[in-house]
Amino acid sequence: MIHIEKLRKTYGPLVALNDLSLSIGPGEVFGFIGPNGAGKSTTMKILSGLVRPDSGKAHVCGLDVATQLDLVKHKIGYMPDFLGVYDDLTVDEYLQFFAAAFDIGRKRRRAVIDSVLQLTDLTDKRHAMVDSLSRGMQQRLGVARVLLHEPTVLLLDEPASGLDPRARIELRELLLELKRMGKCIMVSSHILTELAEMSSSIGIIERGTLLFAGTLDEAFRKAGVGERIAITLEPGPLDATAAADCLRGDDRLLGVEVEGGAVVATFDPAHRSHHFLIERLVNAGARIGAFTPRPVRLEEVFLRITKGALQ
Repeated sequence: MIHIEKLRKTYGPLVALNDLSLSIGPGEVFGFIGPNGAGKSTTMKILSGLVRPDSGKAHVCGLDVATQLDLVKHKIGYMPDFLGVYDDLTVDEYLQFFAAAFDIGRKRRRAVIDSVLQLTDLTDKRHAMVDSLSRGMQQRLGVARVLLHEPTVLLLDEPASGLDPRARIELRELLLELKRMGKCIMVSSHILTELAEMSSSIGIIERGTLLFAGTLDEAFRKAGVGERIAITLEPGPLDATAAADCLRGDDRLLGVEVEGGAVVATFDPAHRSHHFLIERLVNAGARIGAFTPRPVRLEEVFLRITKGALQ
């Protein structure tokens, strides 16, 4: 649905994108991660036709953004990081305006607006003034706007920016519903825990260079992090150091350490079965007091893969 090949964009001496290449398939939520100024917004603006690259190719649904932009616009819904709204309109008037701009006929327009209002849970706000909406509702209105023409591809640049926890949860659930509908979604965010919950794949970009693109499991493997289990032992013939030595060398584990008196085993992302740990330790004479999962955070992956250098 999205195919980018060797995109390069500079602003004077600043290299915004440096030979960026990636592909995103149908029904995929691609979490685009990177520090401010990394090139996320520039990539989305190129895909939406708002910015022209210096070189390289960008295709949406098989259409060349550079030469077939009029057709591409019917395939994408782009929501920028700062969404401007017309304050002197009601929600219904706002959507009527954009539906007309998308050349949706009058007879069909009411049904389309009803549909996007229901999907974004804004039906009760149909007659409310746009400037009376909370920040979270305005973000949902922005999503409703980009869905009016039934795009196949959604480009959402920091949609959760400035939202309170409840509004972020509501927005996340909305994006998961769009994923279930088969939309191809590229979404950027600094809230990495939420991206991890909704993304089927991620891309990590820094200083215009794509450092990684792939599934979360592939990202964990590249960063050398995986699901961790903390094992606390009762006093007995096997202490924590000996227990850790007993587990080392197993190819299902990325590493085994002793932290705060507990044995912490890090799994290879390809292996999720934990029973062999208990079996091996019990057979070695260990008395297990507690067996506690420590979930991997996407923040750890990001910090390990990036160099922490900003433009």
